Amino acid sequence: MKKIEAIIKPFKLEEVKAALAELGIEGMTVTEVKGFGRQRGHTEVYRGAEYTVDFLPKIKLEVVLDDARLDAAVSAILQAAKTGKIGDGKIFVSKLEEVVRIRTEERGTEAV
Repeated sequence: MKKIEAIIKPFKLEEVKAALAELGIEGMTVTEVKGFGRQRGHTEVYRGAEYTVDFLPKIKLEVVLDDARLDAAVSAILQAAKTGKIGDGKIFVSKLEEVVRIRTEERGTEAV
C-alpha cells in the first residue's frame, strides 16, 4: 500500500477531489497548511507598509491506496492540480507498512 501526500493550491481542491472520485477513490484527509517552496512567498503593501508573506496558504491532501491504483491516482492529481505557474505544489508517495481500522480491527487493504 502507498500513501500519497499532495500539496496543492487551495482553489484546486474541488478539481482534484472530483478527479480522484472518478477513479473510485473515496477516502482522503484534507488539511489547510501554510508553506513555501522556490517562490519564497511574495511582498504585499498594507496601509502603506510593505511586508513579506513567507508562508502561503496551501492544501495538503492525503490518500492511502493499494499499489495497483497508484499511477492512476498520481496522474489524476497531477492533471487536476496543475496550472503551469509557480507554486502548483508537490506530490509525495511513500510506502505504508501497515494500516489498521480501529473499529473493526481490519488490517491491510481491507482497512482502507
